[in-house]
Formats: sequence, structure tokens, C-alpha cells
Amino acid sequence: MKKKLLYLVAAFGFGLSACSDFGDLNVDPEAIGKDNMDYKLMFTNVQQYGYGTEYEAWRNGLIYISTMLQHTASVESYWNGDKYTYSAGYNSAFWDRLYPNGIRDVTDLMENWKDKQEFNPEYQMARIMRVLLFHRLTDMYGDVPYSEAGLAYYQGKGYPAYDTQQSIYLDMLKELKEAATNLNGKTSTIGNADIIYKGDVVKWQKFAYSLMLRLGMRLSKVDAEVAKTWVNTAVAGGLFASNDESALVLHPGAVTANNSAEPFGKIYVHEDPNAYRMSESFINLLKNTYDPRLRFLATVVTDPTIKVDDSRFSRGDTTASKQLGMPNGYDQTTKGATFIENYPLYPGAMNKYSVVNRYTYARLDAPTFLVTYAENQLLLAEAAYRGWISGSAKSYYDAGVTAAMKQFTQFGIAGIDDASIAKYLTQNPFSESKALEQINTQYYINTFSDEYESFANWRRSGYPVLKEVNYIGNATNGTIPRRFTYPTEESTVNAANYQKAVANLDNGDQMTSRVWWDKK
Repeated sequence: MKKKLLYLVAAFGFGLSACSDFGDLNVDPEAIGKDNMDYKLMFTNVQQYGYGTEYEAWRNGLIYISTMLQHTASVESYWNGDKYTYSAGYNSAFWDRLYPNGIRDVTDLMENWKDKQEFNPEYQMARIMRVLLFHRLTDMYGDVPYSEAGLAYYQGKGYPAYDTQQSIYLDMLKELKEAATNLNGKTSTIGNADIIYKGDVVKWQKFAYSLMLRLGMRLSKVDAEVAKTWVNTAVAGGLFASNDESALVLHPGAVTANNSAEPFGKIYVHEDPNAYRMSESFINLLKNTYDPRLRFLATVVTDPTIKVDDSRFSRGDTTASKQLGMPNGYDQTTKGATFIENYPLYPGAMNKYSVVNRYTYARLDAPTFLVTYAENQLLLAEAAYRGWISGSAKSYYDAGVTAAMKQFTQFGIAGIDDASIAKYLTQNPFSESKALEQINTQYYINTFSDEYESFANWRRSGYPVLKEVNYIGNATNGTIPRRFTYPTEESTVNAANYQKAVANLDNGDQMTSRVWWDKK
């Protein structure tokens, strides 16, 4: 049933073209009218935008963020991230996909459910999904259309105004609290149309509070008191109690022909399997700490060009000692200092470098992790270290690391055993003097393949400390970008609103500008 539903939704929703002209948001592009629309099916569609498509995952998530943050590396000219070069289309990909499609659909869904008592629980779930979509948008771009987004069909709005990121965050936190509270004592009839929890309202409440914890901690640099208040609200509300309660999407029966697959996994093994390698700094981080996750994160493949639907496809060799990362900021074209074969440690062939593990993240049917128990525990470790909540920072840290390592069982494989986890924690003990670095480095490892969240938390925390590159022709003066730029069309089709948003950025509409919560 779930497999059939995923295919139906992929055909219904993800067949839509990605369009960066905001005008598409303000018309009804569907032939199906609201009176005969199956809004439960639309809810599934919204959830699919929550896990994403390869379009924005490829451009924003991998080509940029994953290489910028040195999870991966690339020598391809069009993989801009670890060279900090500029592509307008790749910068705007997430915006281009979400606004005409995902934001429109969740707005339509909420407008049609908000006054229907029989859909009240589902309406609250839709509010939570809306926050998931919008917090990624505002984290990536800064001020974005929020309060007016998607309302043209209902309220006659033209091109929507941009809300400030501060106001968006405060409203998202309010929405999460109200949605969670309003789910008290409710039951849902949505069933399999909910591909995250199948209508389990108690887990939806925990999802809301766990997302609230993430957003509350996001404000740690810009407003510690507000951050502390919301973190405590989340803790009091009730967070995930185990990995089994994490918000994730499974992809049973996923295929390459549509968007039923895990988007990052699909890119790793089908869309662009030979364009990237694991980053040297990431592999060395894991090796230097004797991290048992290394063999679950990387593999060495003889021919990475062979795609998953080819009978010759290989999962490679995952032996930890054989994993080798490629340095960031190199190419295959210049023949100069940045030519990969001139790198002193070049192993003699590109296929000696590791790619993403094909038993875990590099699978079409890999789970998509939206918000996890392990993330919660690591954020609680930081909150405890800051004195915002009761409890031991070390206890939360150990629980977070343990959960992160146990998370591999959710790929349907044998995970890391208790003895290996205990050994790792003994070899890498929690230290108050290095608490923030340790906690957020663990967060960085755990959010591999959730690159949007990795990027946001790295900007917030500053950890891990990454060695920047200064590739010729880069757009950031050799610094890792802090945000993505708005679609170029916005400066003309929505000019007045765009200019107000740009004025709120410290360096204009540039990749070096910082969003509101990313205070220096």
C-alpha cells in the first residue's frame, strides 16, 4: 500500500516543474478543483517535499553544502561548494522547488482543513510540516516570504512580502507549541497517507517538541534568553524517547524513475555517482578518533561510474583501514597547484578515494532522517552545558553518541555493537573544556546526508573547525559561504519586497552575508 501511494504522489506532485518565478505561487496550476481534491493525498505530497527531491538535494545539498562543509569533495567544475564559486541557479534551487510546489500545497492543505473539525488533528500535523519546510528556507536564505506565501488564491495577495527571519522564527515556535497542544487527546484517521507516523498523534507531538528544541537552540547566538525559554518548553512538552520515535521517512520499493527514492541516496548511486568522493577531512576525523561509524559511512568502489540499476553495480569494500578521503578545493582541469594529481598525497587513481557507503546512505531505499533522537540528545547536552536545563551534559552527550551509532540499524542492517560504542566513548571521553566542540562535531557526523541541518548547525556553533580553501575565482574571498542567494528573478518581479530583505543582510544578497540568527 505504501509503495503504491508513494508512486501516486510522485506522479501527482513531483511531476511539477521547478520554477523560480514567484508568480507561479499565486495561481492555481492544477486542473483538479478543491471540491474534488483528496487532501489526504496532498498531505503525503507535502511530506514528500519534507524529504525532498534530487533537484534541490543535488544542487543545494550536495554540490554546495556537502562539499562546503567537507563531508564530501569533488574535482568536477560544476560542483561549486568546496571551491566557493557562484552559480545563481544552484543557489536558488531549494527556493525554486519549495515555493511553487511544497509551500503552495501546504498552504492549500491548511486553508481547506483549518475550519473542519473532522480534520483538526491532521490540520495540526500540517502546521508542523509547514514549520519543517519554512525553517529550512529561512535558514538557507534569511528573510523569506512567510505570512503571505501561498495565499494569493484565497486572499488575492500579489507578490508576497518577505517576513524578517526573527518574526518567522517566533511564529514557527508558536505554531509548534499550539499544534502540539491541540493534539492532546486527539486521534487521526489519516492512516497510511501519513508516511512518517501513520497518524500517531503522540509521536507527532514529540516531533513538534523535538523540532522546537532544534529551533530554540538555533537562537543561541542571537538571543540566549529566548533560546533558553523555548528549549525548556520543548523539554517540558516531551521529546523523542528513543531512535524508534525519530521523524524519518522510509522508501520501500524506491526506483530511479521518479521521486520515490531517498534523494541524496539516489544522487550518490544513480544521478551523479562519479562526481564526488568522501572528503579527506571527514575521513581523517573519523580515523583519528577510531570511530566505528567509518565503515558505515564510506566504501571504496573499483568503478564508481557504474550506476545502481546496472548489473555490474558494486557496494565496494567498507573495511575501515582502506577508506581514503579526497582533499577539498581541487580539480582535474587546471594542471596547476589545484590539479588533483599534483596533490602530494594523491593515491595514483581517483577510484582509490572513498564514496558514500552503499549499504547505508547511498541507497535508493535509505531512510530520510528529518529530526532524530540522537540530535535531540546532543542539543540537550549543549543546553545542559550552558546551564539552561537540568541534568548532566556528559550523560546527554553519551546518550547522543550512542543513539547516533545505534541509528544504523534503521537502515535494516546490523549496526554497531555496545562494546564498540563503549570503547569509542572511553577513547574519546567528554570534556567540559571542549564541550561545545565535541557536542557539535558529533552533531556534524550524525547529520551527514541531512546537509541542510549540518550547514545550519555549523554556522550556529562554529564546529567542527574546517580548513578553508582559496580556489581561484571564488565568490567569497576564500571563506566558507554563510547563506544562499535569492533567485535572480526576485530582484525584478518582486523588486520592492526583495530590496527590503536585502537591506537586512550585513553584506547584501551575497553568499558571505549572515542570516539573523548567525550573529558574529
